Amino acid sequence: MARTQNDAKRLVGQTVADMITAGMVLGLGTGSTAAMAIKALGERISREGLEVKGIPTSFASERLARENGIPLTTLDEHPAVDLAFDGADEFDPGLALIKGRGAAHTREKIVAAQARSFVVLVDESKRVSRLGERMPLPVEVVPMAVAPVMTVLRKLGGDPVLRMGVKKDGPVVTDQGLWILDAAFDHGMGDLDAVNMTLLQTPGVLDHGLFLDMATTVLVGRDDGTVERLDRR
Repeated sequence: MARTQNDAKRLVGQTVADMITAGMVLGLGTGSTAAMAIKALGERISREGLEVKGIPTSFASERLARENGIPLTTLDEHPAVDLAFDGADEFDPGLALIKGRGAAHTREKIVAAQARSFVVLVDESKRVSRLGERMPLPVEVVPMAVAPVMTVLRKLGGDPVLRMGVKKDGPVVTDQGLWILDAAFDHGMGDLDAVNMTLLQTPGVLDHGLFLDMATTVLVGRDDGTVERLDRR
C-alpha cells in the first residue's frame, strides 16, 4: 500500500526501473522522485548485472548515479536517448507539465527532448485541471534580465518573485550559474503555447519549466498501492 507520498514515489520509481532493458541509454532526472528511480535502477544493476548508460540532468543526479553504480555518458557520446525519466510538479489532462522546483528544468528539458520515451513519475497530488493552479512557473534568467523578464511575466498574468536560497544569503543559483524567477498564476495559466513562445522569445530567458508535448507516459503512484499509467495520444 502506498500509504505516504514517499511510498508512492518509491512505487513509481520501481515501476520505471522495471521498464528498463539491457543496452538502453537513459536520461536520469533530478529530484526526490527521480532519486527513487535511480536507486531502484542501481539495485537492478547490482543484482542482475544490467548494462545501461545514464545521462544525468544535474550535478545532484550525477552524484547519486555514481553512488548507485550507474555508468554515465553524455549527449556528445549518445545523442539519442532511449528513455528518460523524471518527476514533475504538476501535470494536466493533456500530460503537459510544470517542472523546475529543483532548478534543473533546463537540463531536464534538453535530455527529455532527445528521448524516444519520456516517462514522468508523480503521485496523485501533482494532478491538476490547469497548469499553475498550485505551483508557480520557474523561469531561468540571466541576472541582469530579472526586471524586464518580471515585466513580461506580469503581462502574461503571473506574479513573479526571485527564488531565494533557504540556507544561504542571496538567490538560488542554477547549475548554469543563472537565477530563477517563480511566477504564480492565481487561476492557472491560460494559453500555454503563448506563454511558452513569449518567454522563449524574451531576451535574458534561458528556458522555463513548461514541458509541452514532451511526456510520452505519466506514471501516477496511487494511495491504494497501484500505479496508474497515462500515455499521450
